[in-house]
This record gives sequence, C-alpha cells and structure tokens, in this order.
Amino acid sequence: MLNQTGRLDRVFQALADPARRDMIERLVRGPASVSQLAEPLSMSLPAVMQHLRVLEACGLVGSEKTGRVRTCHIEPAALRTAEGWIARQRTAWERLLDDLGGYLAGHPGPPESSLPEASPPEAGPPEQGERHD
Repeated sequence: MLNQTGRLDRVFQALADPARRDMIERLVRGPASVSQLAEPLSMSLPAVMQHLRVLEACGLVGSEKTGRVRTCHIEPAALRTAEGWIARQRTAWERLLDDLGGYLAGHPGPPESSLPEASPPEAGPPEQGERHD
C-alpha cells in the first residue's frame, strides 16, 4: 500500500501543473511528438522536456525516440490509479451524505429544547443623529 500511495502522490503532484494537464489532455487523443506538445504552450522546448520528465517519472506518460523525433503517449495505468482513488473518495462521501439525508428526513426540525430563548434587544444609548421626542 505504501508504494501505491507514493505513486498516487507523484501522479497528483504531476497533475497539479496546468501545462502538464494540457499535455495529458493532448496525449489522451493519441501519441504526439515533443514539438507537437510544445506548440500550444508558451514555454521553451527545454521547459517542455522538464514537464515531460515529471510525467514520465510518475508513469503517466511514456515515450520512444525514432531518429530525431521523440514521440510521447499516455500510460493509462497511472490514470486508472488516480481515478480509482477519486472513485473511492466519492463513494465514501456519497455514503456519508446519504446517511445524513436519512437522518435529516427522520428529524425534520431541531428539537424544541435546543431552540434558544428569544430575548428582547438591549437598549443602549441613542445613536448619533437619532431624535427621541
């Protein structure tokens, strides 16, 4: 489990950057060269390569070099790891919210003993500009 947690942490850390998320979104549509990935981004090619190294290190992206062209592709297993974690959290929260909804349905209002007593407002000095005739 600890190894899985470390991998999940690296995946979410990689996905925290908007440029890397853009690259992932592009690669979900199919493989692309580094220059194709860099094209819509306003950063240098070395900066794009650094982002790709982060994505490769966490297992989200793989790449192959053919001649002078490095082609990147998505690695779905790492995305499935993150998706599984998110699904488990959603299921747990939905269960808690369902339990809360059931409780509230059985207890439509607060018990009478928990309602605060209404007290008259305290009379203080008149505000400046107020007239008391």
